[in-house]
Amino acid sequence: MNAPDRFELFMLGDNEKKITEKIYAGMSNTSDFILLKEDHTLANLLAEHLKQAPHVLMCGYKLAHPNVPEVFIRIQTDGTITPKEALIEVCKQLIGAYAQLQREFTREYELRKMVSAGNQDQANGF
Repeated sequence: MNAPDRFELFMLGDNEKKITEKIYAGMSNTSDFILLKEDHTLANLLAEHLKQAPHVLMCGYKLAHPNVPEVFIRIQTDGTITPKEALIEVCKQLIGAYAQLQREFTREYELRKMVSAGNQDQANGF
């Protein structure tokens, strides 16, 4: 009864920002990012790719609570780039990779559709 409406778990409100950055003073070249309305799906993807980035020394994430759709990501770099730049670069790489996957999937789907249509024409005597 007191659970929030389902759309509130993924849609941002009027005054909510998707990502906020807080520079972490405890370690050099480190920032904490809070991603609203996200969960393990995006956080794990970002963290694993950030760990593979050349200038990232450390990256990890945690969820505040299972019922709170909010992810906390900490990124530390070697100082060559800022943590924000590292996050942006990884996001650009992921967008490019998924765009390529979409193109390949669409091409394969269209080819299979043409082959299937050709097989039906042969079965009908055309």
